[in-house]
Amino acid sequence: MIQPISAGIVSALTGFASSFVLVVAGLRAVGASEQQASSGLLAVCVISGLCCILLAWRFRMPISFAWSTPGAALLVAAAATTDDFGAAVGAFLVCGTLILLCGLWPALGRAITRIPKPLASAMLAGILFPICLAPITAAVEIPWLALPVILTWLVLFRSAPRWAVPAAMVVALVGIGVSAGPNALTGASLLPQVTFVVPQFDPLVIVSLGLPLFIVTMAGQNVPGFAVMSTFGYTVPPRPALLASGLGTMAGSFFGGHPVNLAAITAALMAGPDSHPDKSKRWVATVTSGILFIVLGLAAGVATALISAAPPVLITAVAGLALLGALVTAVVSALEDPAHRIPAIATFLVTASGIVIVSIGSAFWGLLVGGVVMLWSAFPGRRSTPRTVAKG
Repeated sequence: MIQPISAGIVSALTGFASSFVLVVAGLRAVGASEQQASSGLLAVCVISGLCCILLAWRFRMPISFAWSTPGAALLVAAAATTDDFGAAVGAFLVCGTLILLCGLWPALGRAITRIPKPLASAMLAGILFPICLAPITAAVEIPWLALPVILTWLVLFRSAPRWAVPAAMVVALVGIGVSAGPNALTGASLLPQVTFVVPQFDPLVIVSLGLPLFIVTMAGQNVPGFAVMSTFGYTVPPRPALLASGLGTMAGSFFGGHPVNLAAITAALMAGPDSHPDKSKRWVATVTSGILFIVLGLAAGVATALISAAPPVLITAVAGLALLGALVTAVVSALEDPAHRIPAIATFLVTASGIVIVSIGSAFWGLLVGGVVMLWSAFPGRRSTPRTVAKG
């Protein structure tokens, strides 16, 4: 049993180190205080860990859960949407409720999966694009901190890609500690703490944040999570998985946590043959990962305090390095079908612009504009090929 246990440890460490900075940055972007962001990180760690343990134990499958990385990226991109964390928590709660309804009412889940893939992928690419520009910005603004991080990522990306982002995060934390000095954590609460947040239901925030969170969590995490498991020969029961995702998101939202969903990338580490040659024993990796994730959550106070002491552009830069692979996948998926490239590009450009109209963020408008362009391009009577221009 050593092999699946080690796979679970590697998965938990990789998953946490690769994107916890993005979670904290996202929560802070929508108005969370340092204490609320710490509570939110703790909540998603504990709930993800419990979901991993309970479902893996119940079904004897490596069914793994994690926080929504695209969702956290959306929070960073939605900084102009709201600075009222109570309203953001209300959007988290609505998102969790919709995921729960997908588990209870399969027709809703099927409707979400029918959102054209080019548009969903282009929206995600538009959310990720400004974040992935941050390493460039940071290299210009704070080269003494950013360049060592980027170089560490670049070297390990070639020789040990799995550890490239965690190692870059370590280098960033060392740089933060050196630049901030010995008093960086003075006055910060380093112990695990839970902060209850009263949700507020602002219709505009729900439309601009809650609905896009639901779409990117379902289309960018839950659906790929099912697909990854199927490639390794596992048929994950959809209802329990979606109920766990929805209920977990709803419970965590009261303590500042954003959506929890099926894991995709780290799931491959635990569901594949590297975890154990016998697929019936790979669930042990997920249980191990869940236990370690809960333990890592106890460090949320320290993690949040360190991140709060750092220049914001550096934190976003590390997140941008972590999301480069996701950006490439989203762009390729968005532009794969030549017939839908213009609607996809329209969705991408509007989403990446960061515009806010009537207090509704760019992710919603990007999806709307892309949908209109797609419908118009499919309108009967439209020329399928451009008119040939005569020469001479």
